[in-house]
Amino acid sequence: MAGYLVRRTLWAVLLFLAVTLTVYVLYFILPTQREQFVRRTEANPDDVRQSLRIHGSVLHEYATFVWNIVRHGYLGTSFVNRESVSQIVGDALPITASLIVGGVIIWLLIAIPVGILAALRPRTLLDRTTMIFVFLGLSAHPVFIGLMASYLLGYRLHVMPLGGYCAVFHPTVGCGGPVQWAYHLVLPWFTFAAYFAAVYARMIRASVLESLDEDYVRTARAKGAPERKVLRRHVFRNALMPVVTMLGMDMGIAFGGALFVETAFGLNGIGRITAQALRRQDLPVILGVTVCTTTAILLFNLLTDVLYAYVDPRIGQRSSRGSYAATPEVPSRPSQPSLVSQGAQTFS
Repeated sequence: MAGYLVRRTLWAVLLFLAVTLTVYVLYFILPTQREQFVRRTEANPDDVRQSLRIHGSVLHEYATFVWNIVRHGYLGTSFVNRESVSQIVGDALPITASLIVGGVIIWLLIAIPVGILAALRPRTLLDRTTMIFVFLGLSAHPVFIGLMASYLLGYRLHVMPLGGYCAVFHPTVGCGGPVQWAYHLVLPWFTFAAYFAAVYARMIRASVLESLDEDYVRTARAKGAPERKVLRRHVFRNALMPVVTMLGMDMGIAFGGALFVETAFGLNGIGRITAQALRRQDLPVILGVTVCTTTAILLFNLLTDVLYAYVDPRIGQRSSRGSYAATPEVPSRPSQPSLVSQGAQTFS
């Protein structure tokens, strides 16, 4: 297990270097970039070169660029308001992080029980009703859901705020603290979670139905194991493993989807400042957002790898023996012989 975690950490570091190298080449090396920086902003060429550190040899520039990010968190200065990009991104990142983390928790709390119940009662009224809500979640756009929720619950019924954000640790007058923070994010959380909850509920339903037909489940039942124990130890555990993998893969999509929710509820998160930077051609802010969001996605994927190894210990064990690939993949069907023997040992 320790060797597996070390390899995954090194792989995340290599990916970070690859991403920063790509960003550096796109923003600093391409021949048309420097002219575009000057032409699209009011800054003079010397200010642009000083802000983006485009001087010296290429190797020295890249090493300085990475070192300033890792050691000092330096991401340049905005061309529009002359503020530090690190400060701009640092103010917006907690808002987007609050939205995404809360949305992930809510969509899992919705998708896991809905998907499991629909799979355990296939082709029943419960199954068909849940699938109707799944298709509604897949079809409705987050902006539409957010605007309708704000209109009904905020404007008409006055039970929820129309928008805005309250900080947890740095409250302002009349707005702040954990209660106000959660109160202002309830509607954004459910709006953000609607699409993903529908996707994950459908995926969990299909995965549970597939696991129920496996040989190791029939073997455990033939041994006389209680149905609840069979579902908990064999069906649910194997059926929920794809969820862990999909969480890591969906983080990039989640950062992109946060833009619509932040726009609908007036949240000044990463998505909104990115849209403003694109409109104003504020390239240092775009660079800083790219580096920060990519780093956040890499860290979350590393956490996903650790969680996946915890859920399925065979990955870490076989990886240490060299018989498992460095990157865990969810097989279409679980390894039946090992699970059958495991069930036989458990219920013998």
